[in-house]
Amino acid sequence: MMSQANLQPKPKKPPMALIQAMMNVTSSLQKFRAKMMPPQVAMVEMINAYQVSQAIYVAAQLGIADLLKDGAKSSKELAHLTRVDEQSLYRLLRSLASFGIFAEDEEKCFDLTALAVTLQIDSPESVRAWAIMSGEKWHWNLWSNLIESVKTGKTAVEYTFGKPNIFEYFVQDSQAGNHFDEAMTNLASLNNSAIATGYDFSGISKLVDIGGGYGSHLTTILKTYPSIKGVLFDQPSVIAGAKEFITENGLAERCELVAGDFFQSVPPGGDVYLLKTVIHDWDEHNAVKILKNCRRAMTEHSKLLLVEAVIPPGNTPYFGKLLDLEMLTTSGGRERTEAEYRTLFDAAGFKLTKVFATASPWKIIEAVGVS
Repeated sequence: MMSQANLQPKPKKPPMALIQAMMNVTSSLQKFRAKMMPPQVAMVEMINAYQVSQAIYVAAQLGIADLLKDGAKSSKELAHLTRVDEQSLYRLLRSLASFGIFAEDEEKCFDLTALAVTLQIDSPESVRAWAIMSGEKWHWNLWSNLIESVKTGKTAVEYTFGKPNIFEYFVQDSQAGNHFDEAMTNLASLNNSAIATGYDFSGISKLVDIGGGYGSHLTTILKTYPSIKGVLFDQPSVIAGAKEFITENGLAERCELVAGDFFQSVPPGGDVYLLKTVIHDWDEHNAVKILKNCRRAMTEHSKLLLVEAVIPPGNTPYFGKLLDLEMLTTSGGRERTEAEYRTLFDAAGFKLTKVFATASPWKIIEAVGVS
């Protein structure tokens, strides 16, 4: 797990609601610019977006943002510290600075910006691991075969690596799996507090977190609501690593760790069953199977909560629409609309009762069991 140590000085972390608003504004500006320039120029800018992504990946891998935490440095100093070619590094950082990632002064020294801080390994708002995972060769190979997924409806993992989904691939490539886990931790840090405060968990005695990883989300809720006891449920290998994290957070007495397979069964007797970004990993058949196992474990008064991206209608800008392509290429899952979640719940013996907006792009979908 990443350290949550504060680095000084640094820009204040913006609320996730503001981040989503900024995403909407950016999309609107892109549309405006597209109208103000020849269509082919606007299209070339969008096509070349992969170059920015890869440049960010290189800076993240080299740890440039961490090297600047004590102040600006020249490209010569940075090249010496990272053991790379000075001129090539300068050209990389100059390009990134033009996008607001790092800032170059008149003496060709580079300093941190609010965007650059997110590439520091110990920053609370770090997305460095996400940048690294996104730039890794295995991940790029999958996206280069997106067309195969569109043609066949199957994952690009199956076409590229001969595995049905990304989780099976990680069995043979543990390093890729580690990068994936770290990237998921980055994403979790973006919405843990927003989810904990976006739903009223008061009055709940037992909260079961299904597929909760090391428990970063569950610990946030337990700390926010001291009267709740938690159950963290995940695969044996994950639970083995979660014990230390739960103990470090002082929750060993309030959080039970249970290993298992949610395709077989889940722990019974919870007041609330929480699945955070789990169902989107799976197709309808497997998603319904997981939900049915939750339904069997629930009491008459239990509730089900899904934390997921909920796709808005029409041309509304939303990060989940591209994330849906990530699901298509990697897991065979999908991001869904509210109507699609209603259909999924109907098939699993649930009724969708409410969708809660949060101070993040993710939403909380509440459901109850039906006879």
